Amino acid sequence: MQTNNELYQSITEKIIAQLEKGNCVWKKSWTGGGLPTNFSSKKAYRGVNVLLLSLAGFSSNYWLTFKQANYLGGRVKKGSQSTVIIYWNFLKRNQPDAKGNIVEKTIPMLKYYRVFNLDQIDGIEVPKIKENVSVNDKIDACEKLLELYKNKPVIKHEENSAYYVPSKDCVNMPKKNHFDKIENYYSTLFHELGHSTGAKHRLNRKSVTESDGFGGYEYSKEELVAEFSASFLCGIAGIEPSTIDNSADYIQHWISALKNDPKLIIYGSTQASKAVDYIQNQKKVKKESVKKESKELMVV
Repeated sequence: MQTNNELYQSITEKIIAQLEKGNCVWKKSWTGGGLPTNFSSKKAYRGVNVLLLSLAGFSSNYWLTFKQANYLGGRVKKGSQSTVIIYWNFLKRNQPDAKGNIVEKTIPMLKYYRVFNLDQIDGIEVPKIKENVSVNDKIDACEKLLELYKNKPVIKHEENSAYYVPSKDCVNMPKKNHFDKIENYYSTLFHELGHSTGAKHRLNRKSVTESDGFGGYEYSKEELVAEFSASFLCGIAGIEPSTIDNSADYIQHWISALKNDPKLIIYGSTQASKAVDYIQNQKKVKKESVKKESKELMVV
């Protein structure tokens, strides 16, 4: 029978082998959610608008202007407050340069408009989510791992997004019936719980307590730790064959963001082994030394 360390090594080797194949493309394993999107054009919003709309507090990721809602036969609910989004309009103007020559210049103009979430609109049918998994489905081996995590964060299913909020010590998960298969629900949950082990009152991991925000160096390192943690936990639960390909694809994405530094594979797997041991409550794991307070709002 494999020891945990042997299992971690085996899974790490499988992931490295998958990375060496190339052509890794991670796929989100639950339906709905995703980037805020205009329901009429089906185009996702970009830039700062993603943040503005994501933090507006609605369950739907679809948005419409007042005119778009009316055109589609909808009606904005009385008392609904719009959300402001911005965009740049680039104007062409002929202007003299420093030498007096007339040249064409591009002048950026910041503009804004207001949109309403589909939750605020009556009369428009919300796209139905195809259910492959029941909310009552469960895998006993995964549930036993959750029971071992004695001081785990609060786990909620309020939004159709997966993330961990260190300041609230809370994990949010999409509902089970939004996932394509039950194994991916647990893999995603294990990823978020992997993040939670880095909280100050647990392992005090720098990549959580001093996160530099989405896409930053510490943030990217933490994504590796969380996904390796998920892979190891899936291996312990016996569901790793169903999830490892997507885990490898996800890890490849963040390795690329970190300029393909091969040492980070070792970092991610080593920190993940500590995280998984902590979740299993097998032994006391040494905390990292951290000087600064956390600036992170959530880790996905």
